[in-house]
Formats: sequence, structure tokens, C-alpha cells
Amino acid sequence: MTAEPVLHTPLCDLLGCRYPILQAGMGGVARAELVSAVSDAGGYGFLGMVREQPEVISREIDAVRERTDQPFGANLIPAATDRSLLEEELAVCFEKRVHSICFFWDVDQHVVMRAKRAGCLVLYQVGSVGAAVAAERAGADIIIGQGFEAGGHVRGVVSSLVLLPQLVDAVSIPVVASGGFASGEGLVAALALGAQGIPCGTAFLATEESFAHEFHKRRVVAAGSEDTVYTDLFAINWPPESPVRVIRNSITEDKSVKLRGNDPGNLPREMIADEDGRPIYKFSTDSPLRSTTGNLEALPAFAGQVAGLIASVPKAADLIAEMKQSAVRALDRLKAIRTA
Repeated sequence: MTAEPVLHTPLCDLLGCRYPILQAGMGGVARAELVSAVSDAGGYGFLGMVREQPEVISREIDAVRERTDQPFGANLIPAATDRSLLEEELAVCFEKRVHSICFFWDVDQHVVMRAKRAGCLVLYQVGSVGAAVAAERAGADIIIGQGFEAGGHVRGVVSSLVLLPQLVDAVSIPVVASGGFASGEGLVAALALGAQGIPCGTAFLATEESFAHEFHKRRVVAAGSEDTVYTDLFAINWPPESPVRVIRNSITEDKSVKLRGNDPGNLPREMIADEDGRPIYKFSTDSPLRSTTGNLEALPAFAGQVAGLIASVPKAADLIAEMKQSAVRALDRLKAIRTA
């Protein structure tokens, strides 16, 4: 009987997962169903809890634990969250003894130290060498290096291929590579550049368990890598200069608007959709979820350039299994080249 291929890095030991495949904590999209499926299949899932009320976070944590006994984390964004709400979010994560917290955007030493004192592992997603160094100094345990080709909110301007080896050289803690990774071959490429794993957003958004609306998933599957656009048009509820990568739609193609240089405070509040009774505005950062109704086409369909590699909407466990197998095949090809 052939043994199951093993794909294991020190990151796996640190996080307590079988494979160095992380699921990005996408706001709204990464809920208990997806997170539990990823962690149960050997990856490591993150709840996307940015600006969520504490009772929602508590409910989602409990729901994950009802589905799996494997570790998982929560994703929070201090810079995009009212400080009083952020304190409530942190409090419930600590009370529920969440295994890890991933922070994003500006490096906030205060929240890192709070999380560390509470016993959480801390991951910090950054887009530059300077931010990675600052995050390590603040006490982070793991750096997520986000390349410019990533989907959703994008912090830096350098591609993953160029950014990753610089981050690995600049810090002494593990680095994982984000932006442009959705396959086992991509995982092997990241490992070759010094990363210890990859977090995938777009790939897991387009899975059955994702809470993204089917319309959003179909758009990802249909999109080519050239169909995404980098813009700060979708900025309501975020600080200024918070660009995102989305699939082109009627808003980004409207010649009367500009793709960059928008002030969130000056964007009009025109309601175009509804999410469980909550109004969704044109130019907001709200992507279409299962519970969203209204003009879905005009909402931001977050996706990285890696959308061009995504051709179906599988179960999360099947995606992880395929990534693992394709990584082993890629490693075998490299071995053949080395020994030829």
C-alpha cells in the first residue's frame, strides 16, 4: 500500500495543521462552514471577522468548533474598525481562546501585545519589507507577505515573486506567501522562494462552503487574469488610500469615475443592495454574499489575478487534496530535473 504523500513545513507544527495551506480570512465570505471544512481537511482556516459584532464572532467560533476539533484563527483589521468595536472583537476572541489572530493593514503593536498576552499566535499580513520588520518587532509570530496581484484589499505594490525573498531575508520568523497562489505548483514555487506555506483567498472563495454569493463564484470562474482591476473606488467604510483588486464591472468601466485617488468621505451613499436588512451602498467594500439581494453586478467581486487559474467551484477538502497532489507532482518534476 502506497503511503500518503507528506507535504509538511515547520509552519505546520507551529499552527497545528497537516499541510502548509492557509485559507485567507475574507470578510463576510470566510464563515464557520468554510473555516471548519478547511481545517478539517488538513489546512488552516481563518474566520473573516472584520467589523463584526462580538455576538457574531462568538457564534461563528462556536459553529466551527461544533464541526471540527482542528485549530483555526480569526482575522481582524484594526485600521478599518472603530476602536471600541475592535476592543469588543478582541475580548470575545480572547474569551473564546481562539488559537490565532491574523491582523492586516497598519502594524498596530498594541493589538499584537494584547493578543500575545492572551495566548494567541499572531500572524500579520503586510505588503512591504518595512511593515514586515515592524510586525516582527511588535511581536508577531508569522508574517503573511501579500503581493500586488492579490485580490481584495491590497497593501503593497510589489509582486509576490519579488517581495517574498526580500521578506524572508528581512525577518527571522516564518513567512507565508499571499497573492497569486491557488495551486500545488504555486505552493512549491513559494517554498522555493523561502516561504513556509501559502494562504489562499480567491481559490477558497470559489468553493462550495464559501459564504460568497453564487454570482461572485461564477464571476471568479469566468474571469481571466487580465479581468481584474486595481482601484480605490470601493472605499466606503475604509480609510483613505485603501485600494482593492476586483473583477471588472459596470462601476469600474464607467468612464465618469476615476479608478484611483478617491476619498471615501466624498463617495455618494446610494443604496443598491441589501444584506439581511442592512443597506449596501454603491462604492462600499461589501461583496455579494449568499444573503445579499439587489444589484449584485455593481458590488465589488474581489478576486486576485490568480482567478485565471480557477475553472470550477469544488469542495474545500477537494481543493486541498488537489493542491497537495499537484505539489507532490511538481516536486517530483524538480527532482527529475536535478538528477537528470
